[in-house]
Amino acid sequence: MASLALLSVSNKTGLIDLAKSLVEEFGFDLISSGGTAKALKDAGLPVTKVADYTGSPEILGGRVKTLHPRIHGGILANRDIPEHLTDLENNQIRPIDLVVVNLYPFAETIGKAGVTLAEAVEQIDIGGPAMLRAASKNFANLTVLCDPNQYSEYLQELRKNGNPSLEFRQKCALKGFSHTASYDQAISAYLSELTPVTGEEEKLPEIFALSGKQIQALRYGENPHQPAAWYQTGTTQTGWTAAEKLQGKELSYNNLVDLEAARQIIAEFTDTPAATIIKHTNPCGTALGNTLHEAYTKAFNADSISAFGGIVALNRSIDAATATELKKTFLECVIAPGCDRDAQEILAAKANLRVLVLPDLTSGTTENVKAIAGGFLVQAADNIVADTSQWQLVTDKKPSPTELEELLFAWKVCKHVKSNAIVVTCDRTTIGVGAGQMNRVGSVKIALEQAAEKAKGGFLASDGFFPFDDSVRTAAEKGITAIVQPGGSLRDEDSIKAANELGIIMVLTGIRHFMH
Repeated sequence: MASLALLSVSNKTGLIDLAKSLVEEFGFDLISSGGTAKALKDAGLPVTKVADYTGSPEILGGRVKTLHPRIHGGILANRDIPEHLTDLENNQIRPIDLVVVNLYPFAETIGKAGVTLAEAVEQIDIGGPAMLRAASKNFANLTVLCDPNQYSEYLQELRKNGNPSLEFRQKCALKGFSHTASYDQAISAYLSELTPVTGEEEKLPEIFALSGKQIQALRYGENPHQPAAWYQTGTTQTGWTAAEKLQGKELSYNNLVDLEAARQIIAEFTDTPAATIIKHTNPCGTALGNTLHEAYTKAFNADSISAFGGIVALNRSIDAATATELKKTFLECVIAPGCDRDAQEILAAKANLRVLVLPDLTSGTTENVKAIAGGFLVQAADNIVADTSQWQLVTDKKPSPTELEELLFAWKVCKHVKSNAIVVTCDRTTIGVGAGQMNRVGSVKIALEQAAEKAKGGFLASDGFFPFDDSVRTAAEKGITAIVQPGGSLRDEDSIKAANELGIIMVLTGIRHFMH
């Protein structure tokens, strides 16, 4: 008896070529449903419609087509079990040797603007996942294909062995289960976004699913001995998958990590030209300016030594003047919402410099995920927007509107520095950054030492409270004018008293921004 293939696909890429090979080269019989059957018939290929094979018509507008014992019995039968073969014979069911199924385009549908819930629900496939799971379960007896990229390898297996190897069938089964898992995760995530929650449910879901499709194998991870790859969640291009690389080498794992850190900082500033330079996820220079050229120049001069080999993020389209400055030093990557033609020509001289355009720099993640042994941690992203009207002006000396703006700038940058984090600024430019120290005093000393004489009249932000007044006194000795910090220490009054004694401003935000 001829081998039997069941073909039912939404994505018809490569379908006709596969079917022709199955029929003409290997003598397969074909059964198919709906649009797939029509496509095969229009191509002149012999095909039996599922409805004719099962004796049951498609019903409910096509919602029920393949959910039938003659289909699933043929898929699930274990040919090593005599009772299964008897059941097939008694019910006139042919064993199915190949299942080719891919699913309704749910993720593509919800990615379209204005799609309704009803429209999305109609793209939730039922029969497809059922066939994929059944065929994947029974890989010992048949082959399942869910991706057109598998077709040529399957045909090669037939040509080489006469029948696909068990190893190949198992690999295809894994892909089938991965495909249905990813599909269900997309549905779950979509409904989660649309379903209102209150109270305890508002924190995080009881089950958190994460899936992604590999879009690029990276040379390595943080170090050459660590394999790494880049995955995309969903099927629509968002975030970094939507970025256009104008020039330069392929992005590395470390590039992407630093680019995301740079994006998060630059997303804080939308109203004024801004630039930030990142090294190892920390900003070595961040500044605002009247022009993009001014902002970048100020950011670079904030720490020109650390800027070497850095990642630059800009919140305005790159112009010729800024491109000329960027060209003067070695940089790994530059990201901006656009790049003028003249700027592209200037930057082209730095062939290895990666220049990326990402029109939307402000849209980020809603959760942070971090792997730990035996599982992972999930937290809501730190997307809270600073509101100076909620800050407490706790010292006798109050900030002027200009000083409050400078404190806001320092606070926004400090949010994105590794804890313990201290940032010193002046003229809306970072002049000292103390990052990732084991104690806050150490971070204060590093930031003030880097600022040096520029600290006089400067502003200091701390991502966490001061447990003692020693850091306040050190800042005052170096000439700091004002401090912004979250407060919340049992000794807040000691720090406030020291600030009043030393004649400096202190503002409490009530919000902490630790970043580990």
